[in-house]
Amino acid sequence: MATYINNLRLKEIATGDESGTWGTSTNTNLELITDGFSYGTKEMAADANETFTMPDATADATRSLYLKFTSAVDLTATREVTLGPNTVSKTWIIENATSGSQTITIKQGSGATVDVANGSKVMVVTDGAGAGAAVLNANPTEVGGTVTSVDVSGGTTGLTTSGGPVTSSGTITLAGTLAVANGGTGVTTSTGTGNTVLSTSPTLVTPALGTPASGVLTNTTGLPLTTGVTGTLPVGNGGTGITSLGSGVADFLGTPSSANLATAVTDETGSGALVFANSPTLVTPALGTPASGNLSNCTADGTNDVGTNNVSAVGTKTSSYILQTADVGKYVQVGAGGSITIPDATFSEGDAVSIFNNTTGSITITCSITTAYIAGINTDKSSMTLLTRGVATILFISGTLCVVSGSVS
Repeated sequence: MATYINNLRLKEIATGDESGTWGTSTNTNLELITDGFSYGTKEMAADANETFTMPDATADATRSLYLKFTSAVDLTATREVTLGPNTVSKTWIIENATSGSQTITIKQGSGATVDVANGSKVMVVTDGAGAGAAVLNANPTEVGGTVTSVDVSGGTTGLTTSGGPVTSSGTITLAGTLAVANGGTGVTTSTGTGNTVLSTSPTLVTPALGTPASGVLTNTTGLPLTTGVTGTLPVGNGGTGITSLGSGVADFLGTPSSANLATAVTDETGSGALVFANSPTLVTPALGTPASGNLSNCTADGTNDVGTNNVSAVGTKTSSYILQTADVGKYVQVGAGGSITIPDATFSEGDAVSIFNNTTGSITITCSITTAYIAGINTDKSSMTLLTRGVATILFISGTLCVVSGSVS
């Protein structure tokens, strides 16, 4: 009775079997042996783990020495590819040509596995140990000797091992230079550590730039103002430049406050907050001699106007009227039937009020204030007469003393 227990699943004809037909089986076996040294392709049908079993005495790509795996869909994660049966001990060269840029894991039983990165080729061997069968990495490694040349002209991006880039515990010596581009002169020396830097948009980690011949720092951040600005800073057409930051300038640039600005400048005057042109409030300024100015809205003491100004009118009084502090700096017009009373202890030193008699006769000014003088006369008056169309100005020396000048008697 024929069996299929060998590693290529060939038909082994028992003694005396297949009389007259054994030649056909033998030829099939020879073809399958040929397949064991050939190239084959198997496709993963789905985005999932899959088992490919070598069939008994039947042509199948699984039997190939060079076995390329593709996928009908993009793989989204590492997928397991199981080679069966788990009793087959055989060598394969596995190529991962699946879609989706994922790794495939080659396994046979519950034993060791081998990962094949997408786009890579790895030689593996299965031990055929049954349920616990393992897959081992059989990629050849060099022990001793010298590699005289490696041809990567076919588009290979570099030399790699299954675990990553080729590394060396010592120095790799080249007979010439390592060309880095078409016409490049190659790498002859190096400094620093990390990845190779190309010209477009590199990210340098803690580099020491030395003294660049030129550069644009438009998008640069993290420059320390206190120590990072030295040398000559050009200031404009024909300017000689700033050779260093003055005392306090860095603090002001970092925290632009009025106090820091005052510290940074050396010829300031006064103190307090920064003043701009529109509507500033100056606290106790010394104005010196202004070339021009408009004091129409200024007061001498918060109440009284400054300088020569038009005299405001209180209004026309046609009955008895007692002067009020609101009348200071103004004039009171007296019409027919009107009269004026100067109250006591109401006004302050320097207050002044004018009276205009706009009638055809004289009017009376009653002096209720303690002492009232007519200017130039040393006589206290309890009342005074203001002539027709006459003007009198009452100047208060204190709240209880006043002097009246003008058309009075």
